Amino acid sequence: MGRAPSPLSTILIKAMTARRRRSISLTLASIVGLLTVVFLLVGSRSGTPRAAAPAPHDGSVYLPEIEGEEVAVLTSAPDVPPPITRDFAARVQVNLEVVEKIGELADGVEYDIWTFGGEVPGKFIRVREGDLVEFHLQNHPDNMFPHNIDLHAVTGTGGGAEASLIVPGKQAHFAFRALKPGLYVYHCATAPVGMHIANGMYGMILVEPRDGLPPVDKEYFVMQSEFYTTGRFNERGMQGFDMAKAVREDAEYVLFNGRVGALTGEGALFAQPGETVRLFVGNGGPNLTSSFHVIGEIFDTVYEEGGSLPNQQNVQTTSVPPGGSSIVQFKLDAPGRYTLVDHAIFRAFNKGAVGILNVDGEENGDLFSGQISVSDYYPPEPPL
Repeated sequence: MGRAPSPLSTILIKAMTARRRRSISLTLASIVGLLTVVFLLVGSRSGTPRAAAPAPHDGSVYLPEIEGEEVAVLTSAPDVPPPITRDFAARVQVNLEVVEKIGELADGVEYDIWTFGGEVPGKFIRVREGDLVEFHLQNHPDNMFPHNIDLHAVTGTGGGAEASLIVPGKQAHFAFRALKPGLYVYHCATAPVGMHIANGMYGMILVEPRDGLPPVDKEYFVMQSEFYTTGRFNERGMQGFDMAKAVREDAEYVLFNGRVGALTGEGALFAQPGETVRLFVGNGGPNLTSSFHVIGEIFDTVYEEGGSLPNQQNVQTTSVPPGGSSIVQFKLDAPGRYTLVDHAIFRAFNKGAVGILNVDGEENGDLFSGQISVSDYYPPEPPL
């Protein structure tokens, strides 16, 4: 019997075999490419009709002149920065810090959340169409992991993710033009991407149209997301991230603004009868589509998927995909207690996706009278 090959020989044989295979693959690819070129040349000379070549395009876009500079006002959910009143494009500096911290998903339920700005969801950013946005991202020195940011409002490689990948204690700076108006999600895109998002790394950036949005009385920021914890819903104590549940899309928590009860009690939204409310609704996911609904109200106007045009009226429930958004607005004609839910209803009442909009004021019986009386009910007797 011959002597068995050494481990080094085995590695070299495998490498040579792989190189031969790669060489064969490259040769085949070259032959296919050559045949394609020949085919195109023959086709062009044979009189065979071919599709016309696309018109040349130099890739240029309209970029308004930058006339000023400012530091962006960033707000925590549910608050929104004030509307932009300037009528020119500016250089806007955005400063955002990644912070890893222990937070609460519910009373007594702790979780190691990863955040943009120290909170879930991350800060709301508001810029204007045409602005040159200078983004400064810091990764806090006490953090444990590298992070970056992918803004869906960016036209460019990775939405800024490649330009902003940083380890703890470092910072990155990149710039982009806000070319397209709309409401956009941003999130971390560091591998494993799903885990970074599931731990709380998402927020919203609004690119206002050059002419602005129609004025309303109140604006609020609501963002839905899921958490995949090792323990069951409302199980007390420190909870870890459960990758198996995340892959199965079996969320223990489906929340508005990062916590059970974030939009109830003292955190409830408020308005007055006769006021028009605009909700900037986002979905950080990472997995589940939201069926966003306000019990007792109808959306007068919906900007579907966060686009810049109001394209639906009198809508009861609107879908918000993970990594997507919607803008809804409605006039509050009657006082009441209006409940925000994901109308995949077990998520609302069993996983936490519930919020409250309190509208205080004098009742109008012509619109809604409430309960007038309760009486006994006697079903009719069956026919003989």
